[in-house]
Order: sequence, then C-alpha cells, then structure tokens
Amino acid sequence: MNKREATKVKTCFSVFEVFQQELDTRHDKHERLVKISRDVTIESKRAIFLLHRVTSVPDAERPPILNEAEGKLEGVRQKIGQIAEELRGEDIFQFHRAFTAGIQEYVEAVSFLHYIRHRGLISLEEINARLVFMKDSAEAAPSGAHVLTFQVTPADYLLGVADLTGELMRLCIGSVGNGDIDTPFQLSQFLRQIHDGFSYIGNTGPYEVSKKLHTLRQSLGKVEDACYALRVRGSEIPKHMLADVFCSRTAHLDTEEGVV
Repeated sequence: MNKREATKVKTCFSVFEVFQQELDTRHDKHERLVKISRDVTIESKRAIFLLHRVTSVPDAERPPILNEAEGKLEGVRQKIGQIAEELRGEDIFQFHRAFTAGIQEYVEAVSFLHYIRHRGLISLEEINARLVFMKDSAEAAPSGAHVLTFQVTPADYLLGVADLTGELMRLCIGSVGNGDIDTPFQLSQFLRQIHDGFSYIGNTGPYEVSKKLHTLRQSLGKVEDACYALRVRGSEIPKHMLADVFCSRTAHLDTEEGVV
C-alpha cells in the first residue's frame, strides 16, 4: 500500500468514526427517551387509578383526591419537560416512537381528570398550554434560564382520547355500583359525541386511530346497554345489585363479541 492509498484509508476511517459517534449519540438519546416515557406511563396510570376512587367517596371528599391526582400529573409534566430537553434542537419525529406511548397515557390521564371536574373534553390546545417549562442554562443570558415547550401531536391526542373511553366505561361501572344512576346516562351521551367525532375523521386520520375505533365502539355499546337496563329495570333492582346487573350484561356482550 502506497502513501496515497494509506491516506485514503485513514480518511475513510475518520469519516466512519464520525458516523459511529453520531449513531451512538442518537441511540443513547433514544434509550433515555424510552426510559422517561416509561416513567410517564407508570405515573399517569397511577393518577388514573387514583381518580377511579372518586366513585366510592362522598362528594365532599372528592376534592382532595382530585388535587392529589393533579399533583401526580404535575410530576408527569416535569418528566415531559425532560423529554422536551432531550428534543431541543432535534427533529421530534425522528424520536417520536420512543416516547409516544407515554404521551398517549398522559393525555388519557389529564383528559380523565378534566372530565371528572368539568364533564367535558379537554382540548389539544389546553394540554399543550401546560407543557411550557423554564429550564436553567449556563448558555442563557442574562437570567440563566430558557423556555422549553413540548407540543403533543394531534395523533397522540386522538389516541389518548380513544383510550379515555375505556376509563369512562369503568367509571360508569363504579358509579352504578355506588347507586349513582345519573352518571351512566351522562357518560353515554359524552361517549356518543366522541364516537361521532371519530367517525367523522374516518379513514383520513392516523392508522392507529382507526384500530382503536373498535374498542371505542365496544365501550360505548356497553355503557348504552347498561343505560337501557337501568331505564327499563332500574326501578325494580335494588341499588346495591345494579353493578352486578351491569357487569353480567357486559360479560354477555364480551362473549357475543368474542372477547375473552
């Protein structure tokens, strides 16, 4: 190998070392985002489990539970702030698969809390308005801090709302079990509005949304069937047995649909 060829080989090795460093850096960032997303998922689920307790306590005891859930979600938002820090200066869609599951779970949790408080659906704009973070930075001057924002994508928002319908169906079960026969009818109307909205999107939305539409229809069907049973037989069934009737009809529907 002559001197010229040796120089070319050395140059090629130098180029590949640069590529290796870039790939290693991206891989490490991807792994960090996966870990943060996992934490976001876990903490969001804990907030959802906590929120389901509102059906088993008197109205006067609900505010502390809602405030505790809000505190948990504030911790989740700080985790999302770490995602925003990792994505600073990056193309979000190059790393989207690493954290999308956590963001969908967060949307589900925060929309569940919003529904319990306001009996309505939180908007994407309201969610994104809360994801603004002040981060300390030695590069920022003169205050030593900079603003970071994280924007939930429309697809992640829709997928989180689709998952919300399952939690609302469980909320219906809990409400019936405690003798609350008004909440199921409110939920039925609300779920119908969500279903109509997803039907309007149709095949124009993300592929994952159309996949979850079947589960949404199942949740709506179970709640509507329960409302029918309550309307027809509610007066003759003792309140402490309403949940048993609801669950038995739900199990019957699952069997007919092939759900095990």
